[in-house]
Amino acid sequence: MSINEIQDEIIEEFTGLDDWMDRYQLLIDLGNDQPPLDDKYKTESNLIDGCQSRVWLQADYRDGLLHFTAESDALIVKGIVALLIRVLSGHTPQDILEADLYFIDQIGLHEHLSPTRSNGLLAMVKQIRMYALAFKTKNEGTD
Repeated sequence: MSINEIQDEIIEEFTGLDDWMDRYQLLIDLGNDQPPLDDKYKTESNLIDGCQSRVWLQADYRDGLLHFTAESDALIVKGIVALLIRVLSGHTPQDILEADLYFIDQIGLHEHLSPTRSNGLLAMVKQIRMYALAFKTKNEGTD
């Protein structure tokens, strides 16, 4: 599936829920469905700067695609990072760098998150894009 197809699927899932308490519960459920991050990846270098809660993000590059795993100590943030991973994991660094993450606004995340969580969301997106840029640059040098 393309990044946009996955985003459209998420928008559809959230659009079916009118109440924001239900949407928060869906975020929590998505976070709880994420497999736990291996303790060896819970390092200082994998912590995302700019998040109020602790968020670890691990990026692995296999067969030209970036694969992300993550964990957070906050339930809603864990759900947010689960959404980002669902959308962006398994794609090329170039696709990730070019992606317009319109689902964030369309499901109302920006307007329903506290300013600190909103900043954390931006920090997560920025870190994912930094990984994509790093792997793209590294692999252009080896091709």
